[in-house]
Amino acid sequence: MTTHRRTARSGFGRDGMPLDAARSAFEWLVTGPHPVSLDGRMFSGLPSRPVPLDEVRSRLLRRGCSQKLRDEVWAHLVLRARTDGATWTVGCVGVALPALIATASTLSAKFADDPSDIHAAVLAGFVAELTVVDLRKPRIMLRLRWAAYRAGHAAVREALDAPVPSGHGFRSTLPPPPWGHPDFVLARAVAEGAITAAEAELIGATRLEGVALVDAAHERGLSYEAAKKARQRAELRLVAYLRDGEGTTADNGSDPDLADYVADSVVITDGAKRSGRATKVHSGVSPRRRIRGVQGCGRKAAPAHAQSELPQGTSDTTSGVSRCA
Repeated sequence: MTTHRRTARSGFGRDGMPLDAARSAFEWLVTGPHPVSLDGRMFSGLPSRPVPLDEVRSRLLRRGCSQKLRDEVWAHLVLRARTDGATWTVGCVGVALPALIATASTLSAKFADDPSDIHAAVLAGFVAELTVVDLRKPRIMLRLRWAAYRAGHAAVREALDAPVPSGHGFRSTLPPPPWGHPDFVLARAVAEGAITAAEAELIGATRLEGVALVDAAHERGLSYEAAKKARQRAELRLVAYLRDGEGTTADNGSDPDLADYVADSVVITDGAKRSGRATKVHSGVSPRRRIRGVQGCGRKAAPAHAQSELPQGTSDTTSGVSRCA
């Protein structure tokens, strides 16, 4: 039909639009061998036969259609909607669809947001007016259309008058801890001269990344004992740096909780935590020993040593602590 092509060209037949749903429902009513129809014999100007509602719409839209015929047909349609309910209500919407689409198009032409709410308001205003429009007065369809327009216009005004979201309440913030990385603490210690870059790499690999000290020594061309002693000396300086507060203040860019985590992860024994000096333990601890229980998380761990300034010949080997996930 001509009106169907006009609806499609209007751009308001998109999926999800309320008026698009109304058009689909109306097409179901007028499709098939028994379309919803008017008895043309009741109206002067219609064929003397059942006239499907889509054909009724086409005839009412013709330029030569009289206002008398339009009012008679619309009075009949509205009465059927009031007495018979849903089917004829959808029929009224379908016959009025070209006017409803034009109304919604006018109201949403300069509306930047989603026009679905405006279309829904236009449709709701039309349907609500079906129950109250005075059928004794002329130009029934014109008054129905104005009711739809008023409802749509109210929806537009409500949307435009709504508070505009302020950008002041939205800002970028740091994610909740732990958000940093231990490497940042080590990098800060290197920058402050507490340890060297090579020492930071050795501590990070063996204490924070789970690399065995034996493997780390081999990669660096060192003996196990040389790597162990180098790490012990560096750890003492790093822990002193972190525990003295130089590496845990917010002003220097480090996270205090993260600095504490790094300090704990470089394996400070109970004696070292209390006095800053390592305690002597049994020298038979193997660097390959499995540390069991919660402390070792049930896996093999690299040895962890903390060296104090002991006299030569004194054993400086301490028990190890692995990094637990």
